[in-house]
Amino acid sequence: MGLLRLIEHDGLWAARFADEAVRLSQVAAPHLIAIEHVGSTAVPGLLGKPVLDIAVAVANEHAANACIAPLELLGYAYRGPHGDDPDRRYYVKDVDGRRAVQLHLYILPAPAWVEKLMFRDALRSDPQLVRDYRAEKLRVAAATQWDKAVYSVEKGPFIQKVLRELHAR
Repeated sequence: MGLLRLIEHDGLWAARFADEAVRLSQVAAPHLIAIEHVGSTAVPGLLGKPVLDIAVAVANEHAANACIAPLELLGYAYRGPHGDDPDRRYYVKDVDGRRAVQLHLYILPAPAWVEKLMFRDALRSDPQLVRDYRAEKLRVAAATQWDKAVYSVEKGPFIQKVLRELHAR
């Protein structure tokens, strides 16, 4: 069981993302449609794991495959398609033995890409939602005894509820 570590928002996360986005653009620009900072590190005021979440979008399977080698040159380990979403590829980057970045590559059009950005934007624009999500994250962390894998699954219903509300607008 990997133990979850949540910390208060770090103002340097945005700069770390910007630096990483430049590196990603330098090696994979011809294949990328967009590079977005997502997840808790992208939301000022929200506590999170000290791991950047980056989402990138490509137009097709060929572009997705063409990104593997350049991203590996930047230190990303390719983990392949993620879960049951055929339009998502997953990469991780460790620095000094610790996870530093999770990169989610989406082949557009991908509903998960849209929802990831919708959830981030909703959090960025609604301080009450940030407070509610923070409370949920702490509740789930305690309930799962700070188990990373279980935590990721158990906070899903909160996110799905928010997404249903956003889709209903």
